[in-house]
Amino acid sequence: MSQRRTMKKKMKDLLLFIPNLLKLLIDLLRDSRVSSADKAIVAGTILYVISPIDVIPDFIPFIGLIDDSYLIGIALLRLLNRAEQGLVQEHWRGSYDIKELATNLSKVASFFLPERIKNVLHGRIEPKSRLSVVQGAKAVNE
Repeated sequence: MSQRRTMKKKMKDLLLFIPNLLKLLIDLLRDSRVSSADKAIVAGTILYVISPIDVIPDFIPFIGLIDDSYLIGIALLRLLNRAEQGLVQEHWRGSYDIKELATNLSKVASFFLPERIKNVLHGRIEPKSRLSVVQGAKAVNE
């Protein structure tokens, strides 16, 4: 239970960055150096965060922002890894290291997300039973 309390405190601290991170995503969306594919991901992330319809509804205190935080974190990490060097930092106005912030945000948010929701947010849905998939593959091969 101690780890859960520690992670909850970290998440509450990280949630304070959400408005600044959304501003960063909007600035990146406007930057011509960001690829069209990355802009689509950024736009999708922004729409998801501001939309009242989420995997975890936003009206649920604390928990409602976990999925939003997770998506912001992984969208920023993707941009940090794919965009030209320094592009994300150029738009970031915060005092914290943006890569460290995005990494912590996605890790801490991930701690609170059920596995099925993580899979949905990643865009992959695990089969109900891996065993039935393996058995089906064996039957086809025999």
